[in-house]
Amino acid sequence: MLLMFQFLRDSNSSEFQVSEFILMGFPGIHSWQHWLSLPLAMLYLLSLIANILILTIINREAALQQPMYHFLGILAVVDMGLATTIMPKILAILWFNAKAISLPECFAQMFAIHWFVAMESGIFVCMAIDRFVAICKPLQYPSIITESFLIKSTMFMALRNSLCLLSVPVLAAQRSYCSQNQIQHCLCSNLGVTSLSCDDRKVNSINQIILAWAIMGSDLSLIILSYTFILKSVLKLNSMEAASKTLSTCTSHLILIIFFYTIIIVISITHIVGMKIPLIPVLLNVLHNVIPPALNPVVYALKNKALRQGLYKVLRLDTKGS
Repeated sequence: MLLMFQFLRDSNSSEFQVSEFILMGFPGIHSWQHWLSLPLAMLYLLSLIANILILTIINREAALQQPMYHFLGILAVVDMGLATTIMPKILAILWFNAKAISLPECFAQMFAIHWFVAMESGIFVCMAIDRFVAICKPLQYPSIITESFLIKSTMFMALRNSLCLLSVPVLAAQRSYCSQNQIQHCLCSNLGVTSLSCDDRKVNSINQIILAWAIMGSDLSLIILSYTFILKSVLKLNSMEAASKTLSTCTSHLILIIFFYTIIIVISITHIVGMKIPLIPVLLNVLHNVIPPALNPVVYALKNKALRQGLYKVLRLDTKGS
């Protein structure tokens, strides 16, 4: 990946004058931004520990060898990848003032961030389909949601994201960066980087919008459609207790979906409106890449009894009465 972006840079060398970018960190608070390192480091540490625990529990517990929990395990891996893509560099900026980043590394980080965010969205779609089949077509569940479905759907999402999102860093690498190299951000965001280019970046903005609608828009539409059918099926149940029990299997999933897409929408709006306080969209962008990885396993562990019991066993706690 780095070699490819190095090649793209060299192919544009006649117009290329900038040799590296400088990630300035959080705009407007440079003098005291290092104080943010502690909460961010704790969130990062929590995301790693919590997701490793989730993977350990799913691997150890025979009762959790089901597609729903395997998707949760994949989500845990994606979450750790997303947090690790940005947090080490952010902490290096805040602790050691290591603001410089080479162009190939910047473009590689740009691709990785987009890929992991889209992958998380894709896994949410797979989990929504899993819940739809489990609730609306329970008799067909074992024949539809198989190990083959798990592998194929995950591979499809990974391939979709790789092919579609490669255009983001490739187009960014084709821009000419001839004067400014200070990015008012703590990570290599597409718009933050291309805003420094000396030539027209309209194609980058159009590509970003198209990809957002094509990937996030289609994923969110499939999730809404799945839960519309789930709600219709639940409303047909005669017993309120049965309806409540059925919906409880979706609660944690819905909480994470609402949080994930709400922040994406808010970030998009702040960029479109062009807020006078640049700190807000930057902070939201960073938090969106670190809070879900820390939040996802915690929400699932709190809302899912099987995971809680598995956690007690892993931590060797007394499970009597749980």
